[in-house]
Amino acid sequence: MKQAETALEKCFQPMCWQHDHLQLLDQRLLPHQEQWLRLEGINQVADAIRDLAVRGAPAIGITAAYGAVLAARACWQSGVTGWQEAWVGELAQLAQARPTAVNLRWALARMQSIDLSIADPVNRLEQEAIAIHREDIACNRELAKAGSALIGPDSKVLTHCNTGPLATGAIGTALGVIIAAWQQGKLSNIYADETRPWLQGSRLTAWELNRHQIPCQLIIDGAAAWLMASQAIDWLIVGADRVAANGDVANKIGTYSAMLAAKAHAVKTMVVVPWSTVDMDTDCGDDIPIEQRNGSEIVTIAGQQIAADQAQAWNPVFDITPAKLVDFLVTERGVIANPEYSKIAALV
Repeated sequence: MKQAETALEKCFQPMCWQHDHLQLLDQRLLPHQEQWLRLEGINQVADAIRDLAVRGAPAIGITAAYGAVLAARACWQSGVTGWQEAWVGELAQLAQARPTAVNLRWALARMQSIDLSIADPVNRLEQEAIAIHREDIACNRELAKAGSALIGPDSKVLTHCNTGPLATGAIGTALGVIIAAWQQGKLSNIYADETRPWLQGSRLTAWELNRHQIPCQLIIDGAAAWLMASQAIDWLIVGADRVAANGDVANKIGTYSAMLAAKAHAVKTMVVVPWSTVDMDTDCGDDIPIEQRNGSEIVTIAGQQIAADQAQAWNPVFDITPAKLVDFLVTERGVIANPEYSKIAALV
């Protein structure tokens, strides 16, 4: 166990497993405060996921796996007959914390697949959660290698939302590709959408790139199309919270607009995800549930009202990008050009 934990500590990540509790870097407070939360039970884990203390599909999956361990320990130690059923019920509640991000359901399903009819089932679940975490670290490296190989020299890239270490278990998905390409000397400029309403681009992506001593320029989301028209952008590189079997992509609201602009300006597009984000049980984007959040997230910033009194707000968290707008889907299983069902199914 100690060897596994040591391996996990080799790279920066927003979560730290401590055997009897999980520590999470509270991303709501960045970039001004680096404060860690101590989570000791599944309800705290669910709240952290729902309230965006942790976000990013892979990071949510890892966090959920550790939450499953905490829940199992509490149920098992209670001595109640049929504790497994109680545990499964708690996981069902956790699964509702973020309905769009498929990694949450994927991680919980994997934890539930473990045979618990052994002497120490909690230890076995803990090993599985650590394995999920370690696999994501290895996956990030593969994604960065495969995605950066597609990028030519002196390229300008734009990204949306946050897909770096804060959203994963290691270097990141889309931002991992960008970081790798920068370190290879391939990039001349990196642009990041600020990403309203939670400002993941300005608060988190810029913070991560600063940690890597990589310069970036922030733009408002509405400037993406004009940036592509006036600055000869080469790539739009994003992550995703779910990829349907036909290649449709659910990602942070604003991705669809940026993808449309990219197609109009001949900017190449890349979606970078771990295979766990690909949902072969969801046929197309129309079948992906889109999380709706409270309109207060739009009419206020950091608790300060910025809209007129009585203003109403519509606040979908994600949008759907049709597969026809995606030039490359990058996973650790392979890179798919112009993704569609048969190409994705071939990797299954």
